[in-house]
Amino acid sequence: MTMSAIRPVLRAVSVLALLGASALTHAAEITVSAAASLTNAFKDMGQAYEKQYPDARVRFNFAASGPLLQQIAKGAPVDVFASADQETMDRAQQQGLLQAGTRQDFARNTLVLVVPRDSRVPLRQLGDLRRADVKRIALGNPDSVPVGRYSKQAMEAAGQWTALQPKVINTQSVRQSLDYVARGEVDAGFVYATDAAIMPDKVRVQFTVPTTKPVSYPVATINSSTQQVEAKRFVRYVQSPAGQAVLQRYGFSKP
Repeated sequence: MTMSAIRPVLRAVSVLALLGASALTHAAEITVSAAASLTNAFKDMGQAYEKQYPDARVRFNFAASGPLLQQIAKGAPVDVFASADQETMDRAQQQGLLQAGTRQDFARNTLVLVVPRDSRVPLRQLGDLRRADVKRIALGNPDSVPVGRYSKQAMEAAGQWTALQPKVINTQSVRQSLDYVARGEVDAGFVYATDAAIMPDKVRVQFTVPTTKPVSYPVATINSSTQQVEAKRFVRYVQSPAGQAVLQRYGFSKP
């Protein structure tokens, strides 16, 4: 091949190389640490977000809000934090971990009591959990899991916490509580309505648990994020009509 014939090929290769480098430069990847109860909704939202913004990549880290906060406080490379309660986000703010002015409430949920689908134990109120045939109750650890705090506060308000505490099996997240109930390893469990909805063939909602404060979800960008522009864009998307539509499809309500 002559040099005159090679030059166009070399130019084409150079252009492709530059385009590839440009794509790598502009592909912003962020890590979103989110409460376990957001798993299904946020996975769908992430796909929709990347489809709308092809230059973006979103990685998720799902767990109970307390452990997620501990990870961030210890320097985990996180760009966005979405908690299942205000208390955990308050702690993050007090520790100076949040980017000022980015904290926003984006969803609400409902606390429910679930039992295995084939359970025949009649439970209509929290006091019924004192029945002798209710031996084990799954409850997120109140010290680190928001659903556990909501549940403990509800039982305290109903005057049932002291009597029921010996039956409590502490779990590491709301999804672990859901799994325990689904497998019949406990007689009942406290989860969010959105969690119960993903296993209708394995668990049954007995009643809605009245909470002393709303089950409210805040989101914010993290101070140490190296992708502040992208992180803020994702937070805006969560609050946008498109993001809210995904959340509502999974049973969350507007803040």
